[in-house]
Parts: sequence; structure tokens; C-alpha cells
Amino acid sequence: MTVPATGLWIRRFRPAPEAPVRLLCLPYAGGAAPFYLPFARALTPRVDVLAVQYPGRQDRREEPCIESVPEMADALVDEVVSWTDRPLALFGHSMGASVAFELALRLERLGHRPAVLFASGRCAPSRPREGTVHLRDDAGLVAELVSLGGTDVRVLQDAELLRTVLPAVRSDYRAAETYRRVAGSRLATPVRALVGADDPRAPLDAVRAWADHTDGGFELRTFPGGHFYLADQMEHVAAEVSRTISAILSEGGVFIEDNVR
Repeated sequence: MTVPATGLWIRRFRPAPEAPVRLLCLPYAGGAAPFYLPFARALTPRVDVLAVQYPGRQDRREEPCIESVPEMADALVDEVVSWTDRPLALFGHSMGASVAFELALRLERLGHRPAVLFASGRCAPSRPREGTVHLRDDAGLVAELVSLGGTDVRVLQDAELLRTVLPAVRSDYRAAETYRRVAGSRLATPVRALVGADDPRAPLDAVRAWADHTDGGFELRTFPGGHFYLADQMEHVAAEVSRTISAILSEGGVFIEDNVR
């Protein structure tokens, strides 16, 4: 598959230039932009779906990884500003939710408040989970991937492919596990937290604490499944995202038809 790119950072699998709103999707630790291709299929043409490709993987594998969530947001913000000519929503899963939070803070400082932040499968920034996965050997990293699910079994069974993937996984885990928010950081952007009901990495009380990080309103939605509930529930999550964006934008006088295919 040829990957449509609009630069190194932003991938636009199904361009929807006439859509009244854009959705920027940020992957989990070790993840890549194509994970969100089903979102693009479900939401186009009502929403122009963009996906972030972090350095150190796939076609960016020769680039050094970024091992800090704030540094990731710093590197990304200038790229994202160019897409704010219309309302922009953010969706981040797991580590991607932390990057999305930091990105939203930076966008707000620049006068580009996102329409909404969807924080998926991630504890609130004030509830960091201590972790040392990034310090494990390669076998320990693989064991973590197996325990969470969500990684293609063909990758786990291919030693050569694993060697190309694990550096990005380790780097992302380091970023996720060492991330600490700046005390008092708070958004004007509304936050919608999404989580699998059986996610061992995102207990509900720690997910509800996202409410403490926004003055723009907060809602929590749970779905069947664990940490990678999103892979199995993508169609239902896309419908929830579409409904939420439609409701928020209609309040501001922008309406999008809510009929996810």
C-alpha cells in the first residue's frame, strides 16, 4: 500500500478537503499511523482524518526516536498548526493521549484551541503509573506486548522484524513511563475519556481524573475489552467520536452529518 503523506509527521489516508472538521489521531507506544486507517474509512467524508507518524518506525525508521512526551509535542506542534484552518479535534490512545494533552496545551497557547480531546486508554496526567518496562531486556518487552495484546502476532513471531520494531517500542515506553505533567497545567478544551472496561493499565478512577485537567467539560465512555479495546471496537468508537464532534461543533454553529458507515 502506498502511504499518502503530507510530510514526515502527518498522514492523510483518505483526504476529505470539504469536511468541516479534522481529527488528528496519535498512536500508542510502539504504534504507527496506519493503526487509524479504519477511522479514516469510517469517518470520511464527514471528518478529515489525519494520523501522526512518530519518528523511528516504518518509513521513518532511520530517524532517531523521541524519548519524551513533551519533546514529542514540541516537535509536532508546528506541523499541526498548519491544519487548524478549520476545527481540529485530537484523539490519542495510551501514550498518544499524553502526547495529545501536551499538544493541546501548546495549541491553546498559540490561540488554536482544539474542538475536543479524546483521551483513550490512558490514566489522567495527574495519575501517572510507575513503570519500568523500558528497562527490560528484549524478551521482557515482548512479554509486555503479548500481555496487552494489540500487536500483530506475525511481528511477535518474526525475529528479524522484532529487531526493527523493538527500539521504537522501548523508546515510546520510556517516554510514556517517565512522563510527568507540569503541575497546574489545565485545558480549556473539552475532554472525552474512552476506556476498555477491563483495561489493566487504565483503572476507571484514574481515567475519571481527566476531569481535573479541563475547564471545557468532561465525559467518560467505557467499551468492552482491555487495553486495546479500540482494535475490536473501532466502529463503535468512531460512531461515538462522530456524535461527540457533531454535538460540540453544532453548539458553535458548525454541523456535520452524524451517520458513520
